[in-house]
Amino acid sequence: MPDINRLKERFRKLFGEEQTRIFYSPGRVNLLGEHTDYNGGYVLPVALNVGTTVCVGIREDSRICLSATDLDEVVCADIDNLTAYRRIKWGNYQLGVAYELLKAGYKIGGCNMLFDDTVPHGAGLSSSAAIECATGIALIKVFNPDRELDRVELALLAQRAENQFVGVNCGIMDQFVSVMGKRDNAIFLNCKTLEYRYVPLNLGDYVLVITNTNKKRSLADSKYNERRRECERGLEMLKKELPDVTCLGDITVDMYEAVRGVIDDPIIEKRVRHVIYEDDRVLKAIEVLNKNDLKEFGKLMIASHESLRDLYEVTGKELDTLFEEALKVNGVLGTRMTGAGFGGCTVSIVHRSAVEDFRRLVGKNYTEKTGLVPDFYVMETDDGSREIS
Repeated sequence: MPDINRLKERFRKLFGEEQTRIFYSPGRVNLLGEHTDYNGGYVLPVALNVGTTVCVGIREDSRICLSATDLDEVVCADIDNLTAYRRIKWGNYQLGVAYELLKAGYKIGGCNMLFDDTVPHGAGLSSSAAIECATGIALIKVFNPDRELDRVELALLAQRAENQFVGVNCGIMDQFVSVMGKRDNAIFLNCKTLEYRYVPLNLGDYVLVITNTNKKRSLADSKYNERRRECERGLEMLKKELPDVTCLGDITVDMYEAVRGVIDDPIIEKRVRHVIYEDDRVLKAIEVLNKNDLKEFGKLMIASHESLRDLYEVTGKELDTLFEEALKVNGVLGTRMTGAGFGGCTVSIVHRSAVEDFRRLVGKNYTEKTGLVPDFYVMETDDGSREIS
């Protein structure tokens, strides 16, 4: 969270206004349930205590003017012609949200908006979703004061902005968690139905340590699309025996084991087996977290990484090295890759007293084995989109 008084002073110098309101939306990390979202399965993310803060003031004209604390420029757009700004270098995520709000019947007026982002860039912690959702809640609250905030609708609007206005084919998880996050809780989300519930995550003497491989993810997009096609092919094969299922998320472990022989391609079978068993791990995680059993939850995280490594094959040397080195540190309950893979980050549950050892030992050994220097982010859970008084 930035220094609010300093943010207001920066806003005043930039736009010459005193009357402002402040809104915030967090980034996120997924603790369990990887590559299940586009298969209609389950995920278990948390909102993090880093995010996007936006300072908003009303203008007298019909322009939205945007800037950020790490930018020198101001981007202004005419509300009546927002589609002309789809391809601008910065600001299209915010203007895409404004466009989708207008389409959905919300009122939008001219305003100045100054953004401050504390989500580490390039770490896969959903800085774009935080920007979108902070923009969305700000525009709804400022210009539609009598309209009750529908948080699920806000998440879907933000997703549409990224999909259709910006042109990035993301799922719903990032925006959903940014809007719906709850401190000391994970969110169990059914990506097919958007049914959700909060699951207690009482970390106590533990924290989340996110470790960035700092590897350029040149393979991520192509391999992601390849895995999606493999899962779709596996579903087609399984529907010969299970004609009523619509996605892999509909299939339980028992259902799968009864018909798995219908998949005659060993690669396809591995991909499908990961998804089915990963969904099952998320369901088991709900049970152990309701019992406040972090140790057992850590074991599920480890099993998830092993499945992503051996069955889904989306980890690679860098993520596997972080995984292996993390498990050597006393005080680590669980660790796994998080995100699309082929670079990006791991997330680990680490005792507070072991954080410095974790940084030192994992960092040293990772650099020796890969030649790369990792970044470490010590995080806690947080609430979702909100106004800051």
